[in-house]
Amino acid sequence: MVKRVVFVVGSILFFLAGCLLYGVFLNYSQKTLNEEMYSKGIRTISNPIIKIDRKRYALHLFQDTTFIKSYRAVFGRNSEAKRAANDRATPIGEYRICRIDSTHLYYCYLHLNYPNEHDITEAYRRNELNREEFEATRNSFFYQQMPDQNTVLGGNIGIHGIGKLNFLFKNLPFVFNWTDGSIAISNEDMNEILPIIKIGTNVIIY
Repeated sequence: MVKRVVFVVGSILFFLAGCLLYGVFLNYSQKTLNEEMYSKGIRTISNPIIKIDRKRYALHLFQDTTFIKSYRAVFGRNSEAKRAANDRATPIGEYRICRIDSTHLYYCYLHLNYPNEHDITEAYRRNELNREEFEATRNSFFYQQMPDQNTVLGGNIGIHGIGKLNFLFKNLPFVFNWTDGSIAISNEDMNEILPIIKIGTNVIIY
């Protein structure tokens, strides 16, 4: 019985080690951002645009309309589009980076201005916000750099790293959505995009 347990545990550990090694190989074979820029004849990224493809688990970086590089991304545990607080879903729509936090639990955090005007209006049409809540939330969106995060629509959505478990999660050769609605990429990938991202950078999630 003991031998059988040891064999099963050993097999599982061997499988996990093999998965991690395969993931390390896949990450090692990727080109750096500088290499991708050089291959496309681009010296600087002055107008970065981020497009996030939830279906393909990817964050695409553009210089204006020119595609530069893709990064593997994971999302909220709920695969639906975000509609409410605590639904653990990633929103779909067009947003902007409204704050940059370079010291965060998940390495660093690019806050998005969720909920945007479209999210607020749609929630009002669905009767999820009354008139007073609608006006207050919309005014918060228009007059503050970051909208009110404590509404029925939720908040605290952004792009962040993985943090302490970076080596494990970045090298998984399969997709595992684990966030509460934000977009997560590896710490190394955050290091690449952080120097070129700025307040107001456009982020399109689809």
